[in-house]
Amino acid sequence: MNAISRRLVVGGAVISLALTMAACGKAGDKKSSDDSTSKSIGLLLPDTVTARYERFDRPLITNKIKALCSDCEVQYDNAGGDAAKQAQQVSTMVAKGVKVLILDAQDYVGIKSSVQAAVDKGIKVVAYDRLAEGPVSAYVSYDNKKVGELQGSALLTAMGSDATPQSKIVMINGDDADPNAAEFKAGAHSALDGKVTIAYEQSGLWKDTVANQKVKAAITSVGKNNIKGVYSANDTMAGGIATALKGAGIKVPLTGQDADLAAIQRILVGDQSSTVYKAAKPEAESAAEIAVDLLQNKDFKSIADTTKKSGSGDDVPSKLLNAVSVTKDNIKDTVLADGTYTVAQICTADYATACADNGIK
Repeated sequence: MNAISRRLVVGGAVISLALTMAACGKAGDKKSSDDSTSKSIGLLLPDTVTARYERFDRPLITNKIKALCSDCEVQYDNAGGDAAKQAQQVSTMVAKGVKVLILDAQDYVGIKSSVQAAVDKGIKVVAYDRLAEGPVSAYVSYDNKKVGELQGSALLTAMGSDATPQSKIVMINGDDADPNAAEFKAGAHSALDGKVTIAYEQSGLWKDTVANQKVKAAITSVGKNNIKGVYSANDTMAGGIATALKGAGIKVPLTGQDADLAAIQRILVGDQSSTVYKAAKPEAESAAEIAVDLLQNKDFKSIADTTKKSGSGDDVPSKLLNAVSVTKDNIKDTVLADGTYTVAQICTADYATACADNGIK
């Protein structure tokens, strides 16, 4: 389903569900969003394919909310990559009486009417990781254009002497329904344009299978001996790309993002040259703090210390964090130092030798 179709489906889902929501309110549900005593915060994440969401974001946000507000209840759901499903989940959260909603949008444009419907019921929405359109109260993420710049620069560094204007690279970008994908792409282009030739560029939809197919097509189109590097917008896609490259007997630098465990292991054995580490804890905890402040009608501007213009044209109070490029050289200083992973998790039997060679023990 293309982005336009997804948005039509989402819009239709919201309209039909709005009637159900209204009926629930008339029935006098004690947990309706009109209950001023509610201390319920909703958390909606976009998919289960990206490893970080269930592994890090969900528990970190939930635990921080509980630490700040022991009697707060956290309602959780995951869209599973389905924009229409997420629209339904917003409506369900409204019916359950949440007062604040932390929303990581599957489709940042298509979810606009759902955000508006929630706000119309008195619910405050915190856009998490992706800046959803509509009247959101705050936004928490990383500086995503800089993430793309980090990726592009890391690819050039890994290419070394092959980083020339004549050298051909492949770019596999993220899903157009994710506003961050456009910023990663813009940042990467700002680092790469004029330094190398982008011979093939497609969206991988954040899926390893799609990225794998796209790179196979790129190999056919560009020629296996002509590809000098591959830009992948995230680690999930990089996994599929690495498989395609290995199957074709191609060994070239490959970027990623999210510092997934599998990506760290690929970096150690040379199947991926870099990733970008966006520490989950500061992002998750900042979102939790803002959500609790909104619930308690407190000022959150000390946390959201800048603004970001949304696709709706609104200047949204924002917290934008800085990411770090990760290569073999700084695994110990990033994901290990922060406790994101342990040596035992990284250095399983298949990677023990590579760990030892890189001083990880």
